[in-house]
Formats: sequence, structure tokens, C-alpha cells
Amino acid sequence: MSNFSKSSLLLSAMLSAALGLSACSSPSSEGESAATESSATNENQLDTKFLTIATGGASGPYNIIGTSLAEVYAKTFGVNSKTQTTGASVENVNLLTQGKVDMVMALSDVVTDAVEGKNNFDKPIDNIQQIAVLYPNVVQIVTTKKSGIKNIEDLKGKRIAVGDQGSGTEVNARTLLEGFGITYDDITVDYLGFAEAADGMKAGKIEAAFFSSGLPNSSLMELEQGLDLQLVTIDQNKLKEIIATKPYFKTFEIPAGTYGNDTAIPTAAIMNALLVSSDLSEADGYKLTKALFDNLDGLKTAHQAANDISLETARDGMVAPIHPGAKKYYDEQTAK
Repeated sequence: MSNFSKSSLLLSAMLSAALGLSACSSPSSEGESAATESSATNENQLDTKFLTIATGGASGPYNIIGTSLAEVYAKTFGVNSKTQTTGASVENVNLLTQGKVDMVMALSDVVTDAVEGKNNFDKPIDNIQQIAVLYPNVVQIVTTKKSGIKNIEDLKGKRIAVGDQGSGTEVNARTLLEGFGITYDDITVDYLGFAEAADGMKAGKIEAAFFSSGLPNSSLMELEQGLDLQLVTIDQNKLKEIIATKPYFKTFEIPAGTYGNDTAIPTAAIMNALLVSSDLSEADGYKLTKALFDNLDGLKTAHQAANDISLETARDGMVAPIHPGAKKYYDEQTAK
């Protein structure tokens, strides 16, 4: 055999070996690449394709913060995420229980009633779970300086807006009034949301109103521009007696200057809860919780009340069972 033929055979063998190695290694490389891409994709996908968040009135912090959160979820996971304006806490819990929404914001006193089957709930609700404790809803009782109303005890015999019927505002208004020995039989009750209550105050149709929300409340800020507002104080010692049986309340002060008030105003607050259905997968619960805290700065920009949302306090005072996905996220953060 000539040297040329030997060389040709050797070159052919080398090429075949090289092609064989390439053929063997190619699927593995493609597989690793596909696995990496799949992992990255899974982190940015939810099992659900729709995510409706029930909030509250259009002008309230619930809706403002909830809308910002829905935008985060839509951008992060590519889901159809939106908010639904509602009568707030009681309606929100019922909507979640009925499977009509996927996530809700609600006051902890209402959630406590739901879990225990009290007041607005005929039986204990067991298909809701908590993602996080959010920020305090501050009880802001307002009147005008000319009304002569200064303390919650002065509300007896007056015409009062107590919030939408079944709202968190109405629930804690009723509870606080009863704690101070005042029932709905002792006052004239108007079930009005924030905007309607502000209009009623302007028109002189009501003498005082309850606004339970994060600080500041936009309806009150507008109302302050046209009325000589007076914030009603809640005696803190008496409130502590109420807290003994209603532990979801806490003592609080509305800072000076919030609504043109010269001094801090003693009042009450209730923590807000972020809830989901117990049907939500552990993976989705984890991702939704993580996205909430990864994008907290944006929520704080949307509304000042979100400044009080923090990872450190997100599990303090939970009133519903924690969602396993949220628990997994918090446990990971604690371990770091």
C-alpha cells in the first residue's frame, strides 16, 4: 500500500473518531442547556395563569398597594394579574373562600372572625391561608372642631359613618364602640365608604366618621383642605382592656402633622393580612411571597403605608394558618 493510501486511511479514521465523540457529547450539552433554561423558566412561571387580588375602595391604600403588587406579578411571571375593588375585608374573605379571587387583603380582626366562625361568618372557614402580615390599619375617627367631639365616648347620640357594611372599617368600628359601652342603638349609623363619608362630612350630613386604613388616607387628605378637621382620641388605658380579649388591636398614635394636627393623636390599629386560598400550590406560594419582598421598594413608592411592611415582621401576629410556600420562603431567609 502506498504512503498516500496509508495517510488517507489514517485521516479517515481520525475524522470518524472525532465525529463519534462529537455525536456522543452533543446530546449531553444540549440536555444541560435545556435543563438550565427550563430551571430559569420555571422560576419565572406560576402554575396559575390568572391572579386576581381583591382589595377595597378605589381610593384606599388596599387598592393602591394591591394594584402595584398586581403589576409586579404580571411583570415577573407573565400572568394576567389584576385587582378587584370591593367592600374590603369581609367581602374579600368571602370571595376568596368561594374561589372567585386568588389573593386578598383583609384586616386581622375579620380574618380572626372567619377562622373562628364568628360575627359575619356562620361557620369556621378552613380554606384560607396567610402569606404575610402587612402594615397596620390605623383607626382614624374624624369630626369637625365645631362639633365638640373630642373622645370616642363623645360619639354617643351622634350620626356616624362607620364604613361600608361588612368592611374591616365597620367591623372594628363596631368592636371599638362596644368596648367603650356604645352600641349601634346609641348612634345613628350610616354605612359609607371613604369617599362617601368624606362627601357626607363636607355636606354636614354626618357628624363623625371612621376611616380605618394605612396612613395617610387620601380621602382624609382631601377633606382636610376644605374642613377644619378634628381627630378623635381613643383612651389608651381603656384600649388595653379591650386588647386583653381582642389581641388583634394594638395601641397607636397618629403622628403630628398627618392631617394638620398639632400633636400626636392616641388611637388603635389592626394589622393587615395578605391571604391566599389553601388550594394554591406550595411552589406558587413561595414565588408570590418572594416576589412581594423582592419588590418591596416599588410598593413603598406606591403608598406610604407600605413602609411598614417588612420581612422581619411578616410572620408576627399571623391569624390564619401560614401557607406552606410562604413558610418555606421565610425559613430560607431565617437560615441565611
